[in-house]
Amino acid sequence: MTDIDSLVKRIDRLESRNAIIELGTRYAMACDEHDMPALLSLFTEDAVFDSPSGVMKAHGKGAIEAMFINMLKIRGPAYHWTHDHIVEFDHDDPDRATGIVLSHAETSPDGQGSMAAMKYEDVYARVNGQWKYARRSIHFLYYTPISEYGQILNRKDRLVVGGKRLPADYPESLPSWQEFEKNHA
Repeated sequence: MTDIDSLVKRIDRLESRNAIIELGTRYAMACDEHDMPALLSLFTEDAVFDSPSGVMKAHGKGAIEAMFINMLKIRGPAYHWTHDHIVEFDHDDPDRATGIVLSHAETSPDGQGSMAAMKYEDVYARVNGQWKYARRSIHFLYYTPISEYGQILNRKDRLVVGGKRLPADYPESLPSWQEFEKNHA
């Protein structure tokens, strides 16, 4: 590889990293603005959206659209914001990458103010020059009514959806967490 080829590859990675980070911001804004065309434009045709708890699960752009329509129908104003973002590129395919995004949201399902802390595990694909989600998996640390926020981290069932309490997606399920607990109990 020549110096020019190496430089072109490095510039592509920098531009791609920025486009992928903006993808997360565009996702948050589309969710908050109930902008379905903008939201759907962020996914590949065969994209998958899921969560370990199963509260969100869709395969293909049509199913993702139906899932978000059902979710947004019951949600009033919301505010999503992203924090740290890690992007790792596929060394064999310049049009593939993976990432982790840490995020928070204030939402209002069924008129009840709620707060959430999430970690997204993403697979990105560049399609016709545009980075999109090929897979988005949302992992909830908590999703709780605001009235319970002060004590929610003291519980394992931190995911409150549709009046049901479910175990949080993480950190208790992580091998590193379990190993720490085993060795330092």
